[in-house]
Amino acid sequence: MAVKLSSLTYSKKIPNWVYLRAYVSSVSCANKVQIFPENDQNLPNTSEFEEKIQFLRNQLHPASLIRVLDATHDLSSSLKLFKWVSLQKRFRHTAKTYYKMILKLGMAGNVEEMEGFCNEIVRERCPGTEEAFAALIDSFVRHGRLNEASRVLVAMNLGGYKPTIGLFNVLLGALVGEKRDFQDVLFVYKEMVKAGIVPTTETLNYLIEALFDNDQIGTALDQYRRMYKKGCSPNSRTFEILISGLAVRNLVDESIVVLDEVVGLKFEPSLSFYSRIVPIFCWLNNLELVMRLFKMMKASNISPDSQLYEVLIQCLCNNHRLNDAINLVEEMKAIDLTPSDDILADIVNCFCKLGKADEATKFLENKHAVGSHPHNVLLGGYCSAGNLFAAEVLLFDMLQRNIADTVSWNVLIRWVSENVGINNALEFLSRMIVSSYVPDYATYSAIVVGKCRLSKYKDALELFHQIRAKSWVLDSTSYGELVECLCQSQMIQEADEVFCYMSDKKCTLQFSSFTTLIKGLCVTGNVRRAISLLSLPYCSGTSCSAATYNAIMLGLSKLGKEDDLMVVLSRMLVEGHAPDGETYGLLIESMIALGRIDDCVLFFNLMASQGLSPDSEMLTYLLSRLAKRSQLHMILLALDKLIINHALLNSAMCNVLTNGLWKEGYKSEACRILDMMLEKGWVPDASTHGLLMRSVVREEGDCKLDNDNPDKISNILADGLGKT
Repeated sequence: MAVKLSSLTYSKKIPNWVYLRAYVSSVSCANKVQIFPENDQNLPNTSEFEEKIQFLRNQLHPASLIRVLDATHDLSSSLKLFKWVSLQKRFRHTAKTYYKMILKLGMAGNVEEMEGFCNEIVRERCPGTEEAFAALIDSFVRHGRLNEASRVLVAMNLGGYKPTIGLFNVLLGALVGEKRDFQDVLFVYKEMVKAGIVPTTETLNYLIEALFDNDQIGTALDQYRRMYKKGCSPNSRTFEILISGLAVRNLVDESIVVLDEVVGLKFEPSLSFYSRIVPIFCWLNNLELVMRLFKMMKASNISPDSQLYEVLIQCLCNNHRLNDAINLVEEMKAIDLTPSDDILADIVNCFCKLGKADEATKFLENKHAVGSHPHNVLLGGYCSAGNLFAAEVLLFDMLQRNIADTVSWNVLIRWVSENVGINNALEFLSRMIVSSYVPDYATYSAIVVGKCRLSKYKDALELFHQIRAKSWVLDSTSYGELVECLCQSQMIQEADEVFCYMSDKKCTLQFSSFTTLIKGLCVTGNVRRAISLLSLPYCSGTSCSAATYNAIMLGLSKLGKEDDLMVVLSRMLVEGHAPDGETYGLLIESMIALGRIDDCVLFFNLMASQGLSPDSEMLTYLLSRLAKRSQLHMILLALDKLIINHALLNSAMCNVLTNGLWKEGYKSEACRILDMMLEKGWVPDASTHGLLMRSVVREEGDCKLDNDNPDKISNILADGLGKT
């Protein structure tokens, strides 16, 4: 927004906040004015400054001051010049001079002093002040100084100058475009309301977009519904904001409702609308809605641009709509749009996924494609289909036509390394070098995989050293295979070395491979090093798992450092990893070793509450320890869940439970366990049998054992509980 400023001058008045202490010293014939105290430590270049003062003294008018300020890059000097001129009786500031000083202060981020000059220009009521404010806001917005622009807007409002709706929209648009805090947007909108300015559709569009960015979906939709009440009609941009805002938040049904309103209003969106909305639904893989939008475009005689065609074709290919994708390519050519290599590559990839690699070859020939990318995709398609002969023929043809590149060789070498053997891969590597193609990191990565799969870990490690010497990195698959290969070969220190280098390069290692490395370190007793590595994954995007922490806990247990397990557990929980069955098993075993039976019970109950089951050996051990301490009753509820969900108990465990619970006074629970034993056909051991017999004797002979109905034994026992 270009704004012309009035060149008229007006009366001046120097406020206290800009008062500059100055005095005149009589220096022979020079009549110089001393602007600075002798002890001022921030003096500008004195001679240069005095030259500017002398120039202004001889040509003391606003235009001269503006020229001097433009030529003065030091803010402090500019400010002192401005204040010196303000002290001259025959000088009067104009809106232009204030504009220049306010702009300098704002661009330097000196907001407080900038606001002071804004207030001063309001008090002076210089002609052209309104235009000066508008020009300042426009300049600050163009230079990304949105805070300064907002402050000027407030000063303009408070000074009684009414900003135009255009100014508000410019500032709102910049705030929303830069994704500033919603409160900043709301602040400007409130200033507009204070000024009595009526919003336009553009204003409300910015407000709705800001509400979406702040996840205030309901309020955004409410603003949309109230647009007509505010005298505004939704436009293409409105619907673009609404539909995209809903769709990217997975509110697809709601976005379809708005789209239906667009159709119902017989509203014809612009190309910008389709360019924003169609890619979103392609990303969501909602092909039905994508095709609906495409038909709307056709009905409105709007043709997609190259980028939109590319997105549409990619979506169709992802859904194996090959013929439709080819038809769009023909459409492009009909309107003189050349399909990019990426578009052709998507179609070739679709051919290959459908098992039609030969048809893909004909497709490229018919389209006279000469790019490497689609041919490399076809080369990969032949390899994936296991047709190495066809892949070699294609590569030879690409070499003849001079469209092969290093990627072409890498595709072939990678597949051969993984599926045929390293010797064959090395043959292709030799041919590649002879053909004057230079191997790169991807070539080395492919060979590393081949070496690892033949357990040639020393060769693979040597290749890694060559890669590191070139400051290259392995791809993720080769990286993981090398780490696991070295760990399996007991070369844990070397695997650690690979991990540290790759992490430093911000490369991600699959969590399974990282866990393998951690286990390797712990098995070799280097648990401290394993713990120190836990901080590296977050720098490279590598994720840990419960198995990673379990490996460290197991390592600590083997070193007799059970007390440290709780520290590892705390870190595990803080970082959002839920304990699994193995975690609880390790914790329970460690607490038993430390004699902390109450903690054993706590962990066992937590384990059962999460539907996790211990292994049989650990459960047997825990039951025996609790039985000795007469604490079996403390895990009854947990046992019920485990029995229902996992049927874990065996005959030996049931005998321990029946005897233990009976002795602890939980006779009805003991009978219930006994019933379960008998239902499963398990025979009580001697101890449990003796317990039963003693109980029967205490029934004073009123009850008989029914040999035909052994299941009634526990019932007899239960009936006698009240009499014993």
